[in-house]
Amino acid sequence: MNPQFLLWLTGAMAIFISGATASRAYVINNNVLVLILALILYCIGNLMMVRLMREGGLGLAISASSIAQLVVVNIIAFIVFGERLSLQQLAGVGLGIAAMILMLFPAQGRA
Repeated sequence: MNPQFLLWLTGAMAIFISGATASRAYVINNNVLVLILALILYCIGNLMMVRLMREGGLGLAISASSIAQLVVVNIIAFIVFGERLSLQQLAGVGLGIAAMILMLFPAQGRA
């Protein structure tokens, strides 16, 4: 895993998290402009993912992005929106973190 891949992954993740936060804000206030902002952010994030797919392969790029978003979205949902996960759901997040750690190790797989 090269540093450039991780940098692009971090950037794409930040864009997707911003889009998810804007989507949640739209649910609260019903402002169409917030919905449009969320859609624009999701489009930018997907364009960034194309580069990640070229560098790391489809499976690694999508999986790493999904798990990273899973963790960060749950943190934002807890801190900003006061949402809580059950013990079973927390275990699922923990398994996602373990999966991410295993995926980021150098592998002999082909891309």
